Amino acid sequence: MSSPDTPLRSERSDTRNGDQTVLDPAQRRSILITVCIALMAVIAAVTGLNVAQPHLALDLGASQSQVLWMINIYTISLAALLLPLGAVGDRWGRKPVLLTGLGIFGLANVASGLATSTGIMLGARFLSGLGAAMIMPVTLSVITSVFPDDERSKAIGVWTGVAGAGGILGMFLSAVLVDFLTWRWLFALPVVLVVVAAAMALRNVPNARQISRLRFDTIGSILSLLAIMGASFALHEGPALGWMAPETLVGLGFGLGALVAFVVWELRQDAPLLDIRLFRKRSLSSGSISLLTWFGVQAGVFIVLYPYFQTVLGWSGLLATLGLMPMALLMMVFSGVAPRLAAQIGPKATIASGVMLGGGGLALMARLVSVDGGYLSVLPGMATMGIGMGLAMTPSTEAITSSLPSEQQGVASALNDVTRELGTSLGVALLGAVFAAGYGSAIAPRLSAFPEDAAAATAQNIANALVISDQGLPYGDALYRTAQEAFVQGWQQAMWAGVAVMALLFLFVALRGPARPARIGPAADAGQ
Repeated sequence: MSSPDTPLRSERSDTRNGDQTVLDPAQRRSILITVCIALMAVIAAVTGLNVAQPHLALDLGASQSQVLWMINIYTISLAALLLPLGAVGDRWGRKPVLLTGLGIFGLANVASGLATSTGIMLGARFLSGLGAAMIMPVTLSVITSVFPDDERSKAIGVWTGVAGAGGILGMFLSAVLVDFLTWRWLFALPVVLVVVAAAMALRNVPNARQISRLRFDTIGSILSLLAIMGASFALHEGPALGWMAPETLVGLGFGLGALVAFVVWELRQDAPLLDIRLFRKRSLSSGSISLLTWFGVQAGVFIVLYPYFQTVLGWSGLLATLGLMPMALLMMVFSGVAPRLAAQIGPKATIASGVMLGGGGLALMARLVSVDGGYLSVLPGMATMGIGMGLAMTPSTEAITSSLPSEQQGVASALNDVTRELGTSLGVALLGAVFAAGYGSAIAPRLSAFPEDAAAATAQNIANALVISDQGLPYGDALYRTAQEAFVQGWQQAMWAGVAVMALLFLFVALRGPARPARIGPAADAGQ
């Protein structure tokens, strides 16, 4: 049996790698568990701070803008560094890069939990993003490197389920910690996961790597970082600053300019960071667009669903997070079902079925949701959407990873992760804007009968109406009911917008979806 540190080998003339590591089933299961624990730490850190915003503002003396930057700087640095650090993992060895990332990520979370000022927290969260960008691509590239073709789809299904549902599970555990302890304990969960993952990685994870005679694409790495950073900044700050604000326009223009420069540069390189020509493949283009759309719609739904539980139904943060669990669990279950279904009917049909179910779930939520219907009015739509997400995401992920050769699986995994992060930002920006516009247009005509100051506060958001209602004012209950009905109308507009997006995705997958599973290797069929 090969040593866990045996490098991988490819027949490509420009690389020289060792034989693919031969591992028994028990070792492969241990590796899968290890990388999923590491992945869970990264995903949980994305959503954890969302449940502690008021506590952060109070204890650190931070403004709302600074609190949002504590959340956003992690996701922006993570997305921006994924591609270059994924390529570094391919060259330096995935095991040392994973262990280094876990070390940086763990120390940064310790610093976050002990932070005494806004500056310390922002710096620690940036370092967390750096560590996460080293961890996340490796977790998937290790799977594609060590699992044989007949088991790879199942392993990717498990990884996809953790990646898709991990945010909800992390949010739930974070809400428990905030409710029963303090916000500082939020960072204990990632640290514990990091320690466990590092101990298991030292024992189980092989050091697959590429040995190349060609130079590392430093300029391409810098351009990709600038492009994703600019786009991420614009998408994160646009809803708060305004889409026509100078900062938003500068960020968007900077990102687009860097993207154009990146494409031009990559097309001229013998060893590009990411071969742009590969997007001609149906598997890569359809997998990327499918994940971009799915994570956008998912994020857009969550940005409305979570406040619905809290401000319309009056639930606590912990109970609201628990309400999301059926969707998360179904997503995880059907991420495991998807590989078997794809083997029978093909990845295109499986992705298309998931997209159809996702659109149906959004339509159910738009049609059935009401103020008086409560949780049961959204549960059927949530369940249907969770099934659809599970079915579509696994074959979409495999379509991306199978489009690049074995020695570039770190880049393939990073591309998969970048697509998810940008999709999330895009969905929050677009569906959040549709919801806000819907709420504003629904509430405006109904406020004339209420005092001017109360009406102005309610026009901003439903949370203000809930506060006024709790004050026991004579018009408080009527104002709150008006805001609830306007919220539902805004919700419905956002869900129908999501249905339209899913319909477009369905047409795209039907025309350009992967016709058959692609195999990871030195060369691939350009028609896949």
